[in-house]
Amino acid sequence: MVITVKFFASVREALGASSESLALPDGVNTVGALRDHLAARGENWQQALSHPALRMACNQVMCSADTALADGAEVAFFPPVTGG
Repeated sequence: MVITVKFFASVREALGASSESLALPDGVNTVGALRDHLAARGENWQQALSHPALRMACNQVMCSADTALADGAEVAFFPPVTGG
């Protein structure tokens, strides 16, 4: 399964990336599992993605950690308040 991941505002700044295309390993089939998978990349990733107020969207709809992923999905991570 290949998805697109987008990072916004302070999450983007902390990670130094705005988006990436990602082939998911077996077992990474929810937004929460994706967040955990990305957080395992290192300290910057852990800090940026483990904030309790982190917001998530799948296919441009706000979602929870248990939202299922499908091939071609777009997942976005962003802080609770973003500026223009």
